[in-house]
Amino acid sequence: MLRDQLARRGARLVLKRGPAAEVLESVIAATSADAVYWNRTYEPFAIRRDAAIKQRLKARGVAVDSFNASLLFEPWELKTQSDTPFKVFTPFYKAALAAPAPRKPLPAPGALNGIAVRGDDLDSWNLRPTAPDWAGGMRAAWTPGEAGADARLTDFLAHNATGYAKGRDIPGQAFTSRLSPHLHFGDIGPHRVWHAAAAAEPNAGTISFMRELIWREFAHHLLYNFPDLPETPLRREFAAFPWQEDSTLVRAWQRGRTGYPIVDAGMRELWTTGWMHNRVRMIAASLLVKHLLQPWQTGAAWFWDTLVDADLANNSASWQWVAGCGTDAAPYFRVFNPVLQGLKFDGDGAYVRRWVPELARLPDEWLHKPWEAPMDVLATAGVKLGARYPWPIVEHKAGRDRALKAFEQLRAA
Repeated sequence: MLRDQLARRGARLVLKRGPAAEVLESVIAATSADAVYWNRTYEPFAIRRDAAIKQRLKARGVAVDSFNASLLFEPWELKTQSDTPFKVFTPFYKAALAAPAPRKPLPAPGALNGIAVRGDDLDSWNLRPTAPDWAGGMRAAWTPGEAGADARLTDFLAHNATGYAKGRDIPGQAFTSRLSPHLHFGDIGPHRVWHAAAAAEPNAGTISFMRELIWREFAHHLLYNFPDLPETPLRREFAAFPWQEDSTLVRAWQRGRTGYPIVDAGMRELWTTGWMHNRVRMIAASLLVKHLLQPWQTGAAWFWDTLVDADLANNSASWQWVAGCGTDAAPYFRVFNPVLQGLKFDGDGAYVRRWVPELARLPDEWLHKPWEAPMDVLATAGVKLGARYPWPIVEHKAGRDRALKAFEQLRAA
């Protein structure tokens, strides 16, 4: 096999850029490999790519196999009693708990017999942004790689897991694990996370956290079984929804200039760090698709471009959930009130004050609705609406009523 051949030959491998199949074939030719193995991913384009590579290599007489390392369950394993894919999370969750426990990860090998690899110097590719350096906030917020992922998991289980069940909704506090980018890029596997959480002291926090791991599985289950999930509403009638596309509204939302502090804080956190607290993702998404009547695909595309944990399955399933057009979706008539959401989940204003500093001196009472604050309060806080900070892009009741009218129009069609 490859390892023994290379060890005997002391091979030195030169890697060149090119399509995946061509790169693999150059590796095979350089090493006389007779088998190729990899861990699967489940996006539709990845499935097509891998199938083509397998066919091409097998035709050359190379043994090929792939394995699951990124999910607790294969997306085709859990099915309803009628042998169909799940479309609602709670039955899927129950089926996952009833299934054989996810396998425990194997210990890392003591050593690997590898080969010297000579490739391009990544710095020569000039991939790092410079003017502007838009990745500065990301570098400050994240430590990519296995060590960074392991540190995140260890710290979360030691300090934040017990308060996760309630704390996960408070964006101004550090109760979430922030493992999603590491899971997406394979810095850590879900089996390692699952069994580490299961081994911790049982409490509402770890149970809630493990439930979220199964929500991730559910999103991949949906994407695998409904591969048009990223573009097409699963409730097909929503294809005729009367969206009112407006690039000016979308741009204001993207820049964190909607006039709703909790939404603007989230959009600015996203742009700076590549991440947004999950509760705020729901509030910001609801504002875009409900109050502003912008297509959910537009929001999903922006998150795909800006999130460091931009996972196609989770992103698509979550946007469809908020828009009310997916499986297990929130009803379309459920419209988040961004003011009440801000008061409920950021009552002390820690989150908004961090990301919307122009409002930082406002008292808690007015922080999430500065347009209602008395003029003397605004003046004392140095807030000038329409200048330093915008008026609301749409009044909540008017936006909600317009959304409900559009929904009724769809139902009547």
